[in-house]
Amino acid sequence: MRGSQTWPRHAARPPKPPSRMADPGVQASIHKNAKTTLPRIYNYIASSRFQDVNLVKRLYPDSRPVTLSHWALPGGEGAWQQWSFDQIVAQDFSPAGIGDSFGPTWTTHWFKLEFSIPDEWAGSEVRLRWGSNSEATVWSADGRVLQGLSTGDAISRRTDYPLTRNHEAGAPPSLYYVEMAANKLFGAGPGDQIDPPDPNMYFTLSRAEIAQLDSTVYKLTRDLEVLHQLAQELIPDQRGYQALYTANQMVNSIIAGNESGASDLADEYFRKGNGQRAHTLAVIGNCHIDSAWLWPYSETKRKVARSFSSQLKLMEDYPEHLFVASQAQQWAWCKQYYPELFERVKAQVTAGKFLPVGGTWVEMDGNIPSGESFVRQFLHGQTFYQKEFGVTCKEFWLPDTFGYSAQIPAMMQHMGLTRFLTQKMSWSLVNKFPHHNFIWEGIDGSTVLAHFPPGDSYSMFVTVEEALRTVNNLQDKGRAGISAFLFGYGDGGGGPTQEMLERRHRLQDTDGCPKMQMSTPDDLFGQLEAEQHNFCRWVGELYLELHNGTYTTQAAMKRLCREAEFRLRDAEFLLSVGVGQLGSAADQLLSESLAELDTAWKKVLLNQFHDVLPGSGIGIIYPQAEQYYQEAIDTALSVWTKAGDAIFGTSSSTEQVVMNSLQWPRKEVVKISGEYSGKDLLGVVQRTEAGEQYALVDAPPMGSSPVLASTPSRDVTITEADGFFTLENEMLKATVNPWGQVVSLLVAGDDRDVFLKADGTQLLGNQLVLYDDEPLYWDAWDVMDYHLETPKVLNAEGSGFAVTPVAVVESGSLVARLRWSVEISPASTLSQEIELSSESPFLVFSTYVSWHENRKIMKALFDTNIHTNKASFDIQFGHLERPTHMNTSWDSARYEVCGHKWADLSEPDWGMAVLNDSKYGWMARAHSLALSLLRSPKAPDDLADMKDHFFKYALMPHTGTLQEAQVVRRAYEFNNPLRLRHAPTSSGSWSALEVEGAGAVVHTVKATEDGSGDVLLRLFESHGAKTKVTLRIKLPVLAVKESDGMEGIGPELSITQEDEATSVPLSLTPFQILALRLSFSESKKEN
Repeated sequence: MRGSQTWPRHAARPPKPPSRMADPGVQASIHKNAKTTLPRIYNYIASSRFQDVNLVKRLYPDSRPVTLSHWALPGGEGAWQQWSFDQIVAQDFSPAGIGDSFGPTWTTHWFKLEFSIPDEWAGSEVRLRWGSNSEATVWSADGRVLQGLSTGDAISRRTDYPLTRNHEAGAPPSLYYVEMAANKLFGAGPGDQIDPPDPNMYFTLSRAEIAQLDSTVYKLTRDLEVLHQLAQELIPDQRGYQALYTANQMVNSIIAGNESGASDLADEYFRKGNGQRAHTLAVIGNCHIDSAWLWPYSETKRKVARSFSSQLKLMEDYPEHLFVASQAQQWAWCKQYYPELFERVKAQVTAGKFLPVGGTWVEMDGNIPSGESFVRQFLHGQTFYQKEFGVTCKEFWLPDTFGYSAQIPAMMQHMGLTRFLTQKMSWSLVNKFPHHNFIWEGIDGSTVLAHFPPGDSYSMFVTVEEALRTVNNLQDKGRAGISAFLFGYGDGGGGPTQEMLERRHRLQDTDGCPKMQMSTPDDLFGQLEAEQHNFCRWVGELYLELHNGTYTTQAAMKRLCREAEFRLRDAEFLLSVGVGQLGSAADQLLSESLAELDTAWKKVLLNQFHDVLPGSGIGIIYPQAEQYYQEAIDTALSVWTKAGDAIFGTSSSTEQVVMNSLQWPRKEVVKISGEYSGKDLLGVVQRTEAGEQYALVDAPPMGSSPVLASTPSRDVTITEADGFFTLENEMLKATVNPWGQVVSLLVAGDDRDVFLKADGTQLLGNQLVLYDDEPLYWDAWDVMDYHLETPKVLNAEGSGFAVTPVAVVESGSLVARLRWSVEISPASTLSQEIELSSESPFLVFSTYVSWHENRKIMKALFDTNIHTNKASFDIQFGHLERPTHMNTSWDSARYEVCGHKWADLSEPDWGMAVLNDSKYGWMARAHSLALSLLRSPKAPDDLADMKDHFFKYALMPHTGTLQEAQVVRRAYEFNNPLRLRHAPTSSGSWSALEVEGAGAVVHTVKATEDGSGDVLLRLFESHGAKTKVTLRIKLPVLAVKESDGMEGIGPELSITQEDEATSVPLSLTPFQILALRLSFSESKKEN
């Protein structure tokens, strides 16, 4: 038996003390009418009515205006970053007063506040009260950030700053500063929250005063507030009536002048504890600041300071307060722009009160970033926390993103994490997710413990309604005894307030409510891990049935993200080769390049934030985000060039080598400048109208070779009959109708046609389809299911759209190209080139669009002759199968899904893949596959995607399975064409690494972050099958050790070395992610 005391069998237990229905001094209301008693209590503490006779007016019995002067910081958005506090306070401030207005949007205004606190307020708490209908920051006279302010919203989130808890008479005059941002907590939307911001918004100063706070009255208001909530939520339960009568008696006592008696009644009520089996809510303070959303990056930096300083202020008065913050980027901003504040935060990290969580650089999108980007999010985030605080986060904290990749469990395990928290799945529109606690299994079989806070929010206010709703909504009753309760103002930052902490204090162990216990994430997950044997299992992706338009909105973000990921990959590969070959001679190159790549990656990672990369932010964000991407791409090119110079040497020679950073030998057509000497171009070349030339060249795996033109096994041909054009090479044959649609597609030597049924039924590929795209509310976020009811095929015969028919623009033995165009509307046009190259297994569609539509979505649709009930989609480090039918509501809700470089429809031995260079939105229904190309939402950016676009996609018919057809390989090649660079004439052919065996993909070859000269390989099994491969590394390898996402050093592997190559045999399980760490021979480096 449990407990400290046992009783003999059959012995009588001691009698329980008599229960008391009401606490001493509590008299039930005269009339049994809660409908009048409840509102009576509310009116006594409400700010909107009866202020002259209730507690509200008594809260601040006296106030004084401050002497106010103002200085407008020159410049608009982000200009504040160029000014120090000392420079600002040295400026000439001009008199200002209540009723003055300040703006426009995104500008900054500084106020000097001078005042003396009256001696008659001695012994009282004194507060600075501010009202500007905007965000603001209180600064001390010596330049310390004291607290954030946010005023004027429907709920004034933080209007006061406590100057002193106990004023002493004779205090000297005070000087403070307030930095006012000309924006609200949620940006500057003129009406609805997600409306595009008003660029000319002004903010009127309504309050600037010091006030005496009556602490007794403040306590009574908080007591009555919580008792009123308990009564409101618990009636008709008797505990609700007990709360009602206690509150009612308190009001009577206050009216009678017995405030201390009223306070005692509340204290007695809240002393009544809960039962031992009551559910526990792990109360965790947070502020979830969106790194950019309805405001730009520059404003987020100030939100961090406002939020962090506000929590430090609360910790002074509430030592039990715990606060968590994710996103290492935001901590880094705090360190960069507010170093004094950062040091104070750091002290509370050491004290265990201010806790880093999540381990990532930002809270990124959960679908679109590549697998390597996911790894770098953790690598850079955890490294920052380890370096600054000696802390390693134990959980992946991603509460607000738009769905979660099926490979996240494996990527978490690769980073050493086993705990996952989010709440966004509660937003699904069709199906309610069946668990709040579960074991999440990814496509490789990896598992992590997942927890969804049952309150379905990260911005709880600590009310009784929220606490009860959290417990009642829990999908795992009887399986879990604890749940997260994330409280504090979020999205726009701010975090917990004093009022929230006061309510939590009263509800921490109150009969009728769950226990509300201040907890760390480690406390929460530690208890959940002890209970996880009770939890169910979920396999595969966490698909959010909403916000699926974010796979397509702001197309430039997707294009630049993909390009940056591949360019950084190439740069890291070539740098690694240089380090391996040159050893200590490459030390300077290594150190400089690591610093440059660190900066570049952090720009990419920042832009992968879950409102930037998905395209759901305001317009002002995107020019800077594009600049960050371009800077990262430029850095990658610079590192690639410098590493190449180190390997090949610098030369004025016009000779070129072809570079291949992928693991497969390649034979592809490349375009060579017209002035190239061509000394060794002995094979077939094809001239372009611009004077350039095409050549079919060979490149070894992960290496380079001189540019030598090959002769194709057969010429590319193009024939025309009645306006239909047939393109053919040694690998495929395609026929295109006059409107740019593909009417026939076959693998060479196979008679099965992707677009023509055996009975002669004609199906069509490359149908450019325009749909109405008007969501229910979330404009940039959502594509609704009913959009599929409004198709308009742009390039169909008789469509009504002006089509310029297909014509030949290039024809030769190596490349054949067609071109057609269509007028989408008077404002929008599309032009497309359809190209087939020698030795290419795919037909390429290079697409130029001038896009100026209003709430339309355009897709490329392929209606095929393939019979299958599933489609496969490329995701991070693997692929995912999804049904193409609508058997269940879960299947039906997946009408728009996320995929990366390719998607495939296949029968067991034949099929078709669609490849792309920058798109992520797909639809697979029955025998059709569609790729979403462009959207045109109008909020929160009314100019989203209103520009010129260029992108490519390709059709790849194949025999065999997608694995046998090497679809994964072809998608890598499509996204990473062979590259040319100048090299000395003597440059020969070389290969740094080869993979013998099928299935394994070497995605990453990079110098380790520690600068040791080691190189990390990251590979994954791509077929979804157990496989054995051998790596043949043609660098001076000394040792190969197991590693992980954090680049740790694990056990040494068995290797063999012969013929200047190191062989590493590996056995991989389906979709396994594996990291290896290579060390190099110093003796060989020195030679």
